[in-house]
Amino acid sequence: MVVDMRLSTVILPIHRWSEGQKLWQRAEDLGFHSAYTYDHLAWRTFRDGPWFGAVPTLTAAAAATQRLRLGTLVTSPNFRHPVTLAKDLITLDDVSRGRITLGIGAGGNGFDATTLRRSDEEAWTPRERADHFDEFVPLLDQLLREPSVTYEGRFYAANEARNIPGCVQRPRLPFAVAATGPRGMKLAARYGQAWVTTGDPKLYEAGTPEQSVEAMRGQLTKLGAACESSGRNVAELDKILLTGFTPDRPLQSFDAFVDFAGTHFALGFTEMVIHWPVPDSDFAADEKIFERIATEGLSQLGR
Repeated sequence: MVVDMRLSTVILPIHRWSEGQKLWQRAEDLGFHSAYTYDHLAWRTFRDGPWFGAVPTLTAAAAATQRLRLGTLVTSPNFRHPVTLAKDLITLDDVSRGRITLGIGAGGNGFDATTLRRSDEEAWTPRERADHFDEFVPLLDQLLREPSVTYEGRFYAANEARNIPGCVQRPRLPFAVAATGPRGMKLAARYGQAWVTTGDPKLYEAGTPEQSVEAMRGQLTKLGAACESSGRNVAELDKILLTGFTPDRPLQSFDAFVDFAGTHFALGFTEMVIHWPVPDSDFAADEKIFERIATEGLSQLGR
């Protein structure tokens, strides 16, 4: 059984702060390792309801908590620029006193991909998203490490971009790189302090839990190969599983979570992330079961 097991949560940015503040503080009280939020302009079935910005939400959460790590799952180049994002992240890291993790991925083809486009513009193809991501991550890494950066690339530019005083966390705040393809895996191996997956999306509705486990075993093997090619020990990276997108239903009961978590930690994951319950949604769950999982779930895995 894996010794280093962490349990974290995702709090969707759907709550006015008068209510949202209580959830982030409760996440800290329950003992979660980290609390993340989505960084989208809108998302799926939540598009026509309240949806607040990730950076202001995390800033408020940093001021309302003391120990809880905070972060995005995930930020993408779909509507972010490395220069402005770096400035926001340095500020967040300062306000939180070094508790920020940047979850970052290539993005998808949802609302983030089209909201800033003119009606005659096509959203980026998967290849174009990967191309942008390939340039985005190294430039952001440089911006967060160096006080002044000048860069001209295919998609992005920085002209004497100043980032003083830099991150509280040195040499910069950690990246958790979401990736399943070879190019993303290479970025995770080179720049990531962690790797993130949601499993194989093709199996979510039509697959079985056993197929999902095998798919993630394959992803972990590919991550190991990418790390080996980069001259890096794969053990240096945390492996984060964002749950809720596999055929399993780990929040259905306490025992279901213990079985699910035991299987996936044994695969090699080091951090499990569960969604804070949202009634009448794909993330609906019994709050009592959720809180019991938060406080007792990991302690059952060694038994």
